[in-house]
This record gives sequence, structure tokens and C-alpha cells, in this order.
Amino acid sequence: MTSPRDRDRRPKREHGGEDVQVPKADFRSYYGRQIVKTPVWRHDVPAYLFTGGLAAGSSLLAAGADLTGRPKTRRAARLAALGALGVSTYFLINDLGRPERFHHMLRVAKPTSPMSMGTWILSAIGGAAGLAAVTEARPRGIIGAAGRAAGLGAAALAPALATYTAVLIADTAAPSWHAARDDLPFAFAGSALASGAAVGLIAAPPSEGGPARALAVGGVALELAATHRIEHGLGLLSEPYRTGKAGRLLRAARRLNLAGAAGALLGRRSRVLSALSGAALLAGSLATRFGIFEAGVASTRDPKYVVEPQKAAGQRTRSVGPAAGTSSPTTG
Repeated sequence: MTSPRDRDRRPKREHGGEDVQVPKADFRSYYGRQIVKTPVWRHDVPAYLFTGGLAAGSSLLAAGADLTGRPKTRRAARLAALGALGVSTYFLINDLGRPERFHHMLRVAKPTSPMSMGTWILSAIGGAAGLAAVTEARPRGIIGAAGRAAGLGAAALAPALATYTAVLIADTAAPSWHAARDDLPFAFAGSALASGAAVGLIAAPPSEGGPARALAVGGVALELAATHRIEHGLGLLSEPYRTGKAGRLLRAARRLNLAGAAGALLGRRSRVLSALSGAALLAGSLATRFGIFEAGVASTRDPKYVVEPQKAAGQRTRSVGPAAGTSSPTTG
């Protein structure tokens, strides 16, 4: 005679008469816990992403203005680059917790570490941008030539400063950051160009605004193209970029960037409209950095963003089957 417990253990039969020994697996996280830890980074990090991009874009604008004879734009961009680098260094040191950690990171150079390379890039461009800004006190003769050389050096390092932070966050376990590793550098580069253009639109007269307007349109176009791919081209891992706080920030960034680019084109003779366009571009760049940051954090909190892509990758691998030219173990 069987007990009720033994009867419950017997395999059940479906309509087709097939015994179902194991119920269909339905993923649940272990006791509802996260699989990937949420980054401990505070909001110093997205602020650091923004100020680093602003410094890079301003350095490029300053070099272009210097080479094309736009002294007011050059002066504003050099000072903005130096100020942004100073603030960026503060955010980095504050996030590290103790100031001496920044110094300790300069003891070695580790090419495989984005943080190590970023520290060296920040230090190098900081010295060049600082020298270029100081020469604005007397931008003639030998001092002016030194300022030009330093400004060109800062511009040469600007692309690395603008994009290494994208590599930094993509080189983590946050699913939506890692999945966007191919597009994040382009999004950050476009955002840096747009924020650098904003400096010229705000501080320089419209007569010198040609390079800033071109930089604004190009930067916005690059950023929008990259963020569109991120928001729609990653499958399930695009979802955190479209929903919640990150989705609201990125939608606001898109509107601000489009308004800023349009204003840059229409405000060729209006100082007020140019300044408003620059303010919109700065706000858009800031919203982009915070939106991308929030999306990566959100993707660590739901286990489905870790498990479902892995399951899909495993299914794709199994569907390929045995390699060409090999026989299946079940065939003669």
C-alpha cells in the first residue's frame, strides 16, 4: 500500500501519455538575490564621465580655434578645458576615497587596466591643458608658441580622454554596459564633441562660431546614432536604457541635443540663441552620461539580464551542431 507522499512522487502523464519526470525549468534567482553586484560607484562617477568629456571636447575646440585665428574661442575653450579637468580630477579622487590612491596609481602603467591608463591620460592632458591656459595671460612670442604646442598636445590626447571612460565601464560585469562595449566609445565621443562645442557657443561671439556649430552638429549626430544602437540593438540588454530613470534621462538628452544642434544652426547671428543652444547641449551631455550610468546599474539588479542572454547564447551554440566534417556520435 502506497502512502500519499509516494503517490505524489509518481511521474505524471500529459495528454499524449508521455511521462514527465521533471517539470519545465523556470528560472528564479537564489533566494531572490542578485547574481551580479551593483556597482558601489556614487554619482561622482557619471559626473566624472561628463567633465572628462567636456575637457576633451574643449581641448579639441581650442586647438581648432587657435589654428584658424579665433582668439576668443581659443581662450574660452582653453579655460573651460582646464576647469573641467580640475573638477574631473576632484571627482576621481573623491570616488577613490583617499587622495593618496591617485598618486599610487601613477607608480605603474598597466595597459590592460582602463583605470590605470585613464589616470595617466588625465595627468598628461592636465599638464598640457594647464600650460595652454596659462599662456593666455600673454599669448604672443615664445609664450604663445609654447601655448600652441601645449594646446595641440592636449588635443591629441583628447580622443583618448573622451573614450577611455566608456572602456572603463564596459570592462565590468554590469550586463548592459558590457553588451554595449562596441557603441559606448562612439556615444561618449559624440557627447564630448557636443559639450565642447557648447563652450564656444556660450562664450564666443557668433562671428567666431563656425567651428563650434560644426562640432555641435557632428557631435550630436554621432551621439544619437550610437545611443540609438545601444537602446535598440542589444536585445533584452537594451531594455534598461529605455525604461525607468535611465530611459527618462536618455529621452531628455535626445531632446536637448536636437534642440541644441538646431539652435546652433539657426543662431548664426544671435548671441542669445547661440548661448541657449550651448546650454541645451551641456544639459544633454550631462543627461546622457547619467542615463548610461543608471542603465548599467539597473541591469545588475534584475537577474534576468544576466541569465537570459547566457541562455540564448547557449541555445545558439547548441543549434550550430557538430563542426563540419565530423560525425555525430549517434551515427554510424
